[in-house]
Amino acid sequence: MKSTTKTMMVSAAALAMLCAAPAAQAKEQRARLGHVFATGSPVDQSSHAFAQCVSDATGGELSLTVFPDSQLGGDEALGRDLARGGLEFAFLNPGSLTGLDPLLDIHYLPYIVSSFDEADKVFYNPDGILQTTLRDAMANHGMHAVGFFELEFRAITNSERPVTSVGDMDGLRLRVPGSISIRSFFEEAGAQAVTLPFPELFVALQQGTVAGQDNGASITYNSRLFEAQKYMTLSNHVYAMGAITVGQSFWDELEDDRKAVIEDCATSAAADEIVANRAQNAAYLDGIREGGVEVHELAPEEMAKFVEIGRSVWSRLEETYGAGRIAALRAEVDALND
Repeated sequence: MKSTTKTMMVSAAALAMLCAAPAAQAKEQRARLGHVFATGSPVDQSSHAFAQCVSDATGGELSLTVFPDSQLGGDEALGRDLARGGLEFAFLNPGSLTGLDPLLDIHYLPYIVSSFDEADKVFYNPDGILQTTLRDAMANHGMHAVGFFELEFRAITNSERPVTSVGDMDGLRLRVPGSISIRSFFEEAGAQAVTLPFPELFVALQQGTVAGQDNGASITYNSRLFEAQKYMTLSNHVYAMGAITVGQSFWDELEDDRKAVIEDCATSAAADEIVANRAQNAAYLDGIREGGVEVHELAPEEMAKFVEIGRSVWSRLEETYGAGRIAALRAEVDALND
């Protein structure tokens, strides 16, 4: 009788362990994080720091594997996979996702800001019109933004001629992302704007499909685009930021404590990336010069002409972004001078 009772107790204990095992295993999650940025770049380093932070804070129960360099596709593919539930995380450039929603490039309006101090106040204000619009637009397409990081001030590079005035833009064939703001700016300045996915850009520059492009120092250097270019102009026509993004379906499945971890890690990783990116900017420009590229700064009077052209397209794009959003953005920009 004692033996039977003991056997029943052991069996009950074993059954309890078997029943508990799936619950314990359910807490462990494996996820992928994709981005288009070069291995070793500040964004890539930030993505690894974010993944490590999440793993450490969850005791390894939520682990992320990072896939840089467009290994999982360009921003458009990453966005689609996030929305469809085929990818959990991405460090995205939302300005490249305007095929999903034109509001995703509102922050590409030309010459919103002209310095990092101004960018910190306008772009990194969580209650400002830029972050509010981007978060809402991404949410409408199955993506949950948990943080925003720096890409750069965009510049103009090409292989045909130095650009030191608006007149030098005439007829220049430039690759642009899928952004109505950037396209409108360059077309107004007299250039031919050609939309190409980023993974196709280097080959297009090599083959002469396009003469140039408009990424800034970090992307131009880290992606080796300068190797197919001769001239660079620091036009600073657009300040670009990216979004640390979670697929909405994956986000909805997470418990609140893990959501909090992800948000905290995103805030930390984004802040560190901004500092690192700015610290590296001069080094990137030096590397581009050493690669044989002429780097030009616009004279103040020429910069003023570029700014005038850039700001002139804002009103024409009210139909795209909404007159209310444009007005709110103007108010935030005007407040910088108060």
